[in-house]
Amino acid sequence: QVQLVESGGGLVQAGGSLRLSCGASGLYGSLYYMGWFRQAPGKEREFVAAISRSGGNTYYADSVKGRFTISRDNAKNTVYLQMNGLKPEDTAVYYCAADGGLSAVLRGTGDYWGQGTQVTVSS
Repeated sequence: QVQLVESGGGLVQAGGSLRLSCGASGLYGSLYYMGWFRQAPGKEREFVAAISRSGGNTYYADSVKGRFTISRDNAKNTVYLQMNGLKPEDTAVYYCAADGGLSAVLRGTGDYWGQGTQVTVSS
């Protein structure tokens, strides 16, 4: 059974940093593209970042480019999202996703999803 478990969310002041982690079990991580999405109250889920199987290629939403960094450790079956320069508009539930194909991850139609972790940025 595949399971993705996010952690690292919390409350932070604007300008602060957080690092989210997503641990994967039940799948061989290096075979999967991984991504992060977020959903704010009353809004649709949106793409944040994605990373290739090897970690050599990364993809970002314009809204987080230059502030967020996605990375992965395939030995630990874990993907990370380092978030710096946080803004109140980054407040959302952040979800981890995995799929064998990059397009599915980018579109938000990946096969596997975590339960989410709340990130709240105060002004």
